[in-house]
Amino acid sequence: MAATDPAALLTVRDLRVEFATSAGPVTAVDGASFDVRPGETVALLGESGSGKSVTAQALLGIVPKPAGRVTGGTVEYDGQDLLAPGTAGRLRGREIAMVFQDPLSSLNPVFRVGAQIGEMFRRHRGASRKEARAEALELMRRVGIPAADKRLDDYPHQFSGGMRQRVMIAMALALSPRLLIADEPTTALDVTVQAQIMDLLARLQAEEGMSLVLITHDLGVVADVADRVVLMYAGRVVETGSIREVYEHSAHPYTAGLMGSVPVIDGPRERLTPIQGAPPDLLHLPSGCSFRPRCQYAEPLCAEQEPPLVPSPGRPVDHRSACHFAERVLLDAEGMLHDA
Repeated sequence: MAATDPAALLTVRDLRVEFATSAGPVTAVDGASFDVRPGETVALLGESGSGKSVTAQALLGIVPKPAGRVTGGTVEYDGQDLLAPGTAGRLRGREIAMVFQDPLSSLNPVFRVGAQIGEMFRRHRGASRKEARAEALELMRRVGIPAADKRLDDYPHQFSGGMRQRVMIAMALALSPRLLIADEPTTALDVTVQAQIMDLLARLQAEEGMSLVLITHDLGVVADVADRVVLMYAGRVVETGSIREVYEHSAHPYTAGLMGSVPVIDGPRERLTPIQGAPPDLLHLPSGCSFRPRCQYAEPLCAEQEPPLVPSPGRPVDHRSACHFAERVLLDAEGMLHDA
């Protein structure tokens, strides 16, 4: 387990979240640990089902009940225990806000957009309708919605996907949170709009000085905006470090596989190398390392012992990986980078 960072705004240690199902309990997050410092952007990366969104739900205290529950670990925000009863609810919106994955399902279809944004000011700051409307208009302009004064009274279905996501960002920023969590903010958007949304988040973060947690399965989306990355697989953190360090010196086969499956626009035209197989069934995880059935480096040791998350051989101390053969993976990844 990594030592506690005294400068961190958010500290997550050994977080475990379990869901009760008809087939038995499922551990969706299995011992996740990471930090988020003030003003920093941290990306939670991984395939669908890796535990990224459930981790975010646990931070906000919105794990679906009664099936889901946090079964272990600690989560501290600015010295406050987020897992203590009532703490997350008290801080949600004011200190910690979230942009959800699907804005169309998150926005109420029967209320005008301006009213939904303004409700944040009315509920939390006691603003009048007129004051809330003025605040909503200013936020819509700030997030780049054209003709905001005319769009204020439109309904969610009258906005494009990218504009709806801007509305969700406006709502999240309403109370000037210190930590913003964005869960797949560019899903189902075309490449151009994706870039616009990411640029918007980066600009707003710089203006507000807030910390940002980006949840995504797309490595390319966060390459230019994240400071650090946390790779998750089957509910566990398998690699973490600075964005450049992890991308250029992958120490876990899963990370290396993800990197090999991303096309390089300005590089040589080569066939992509996908990761074979599929993510494991969380009800029937393999023994030892969960990635073992898909791993080209797998040996008998991998079935016997689950690798701990430890500093990667020969890399900076904050670059950590959970692989028995991290040194081999590093050498191969660096060889591929040199050949490219």
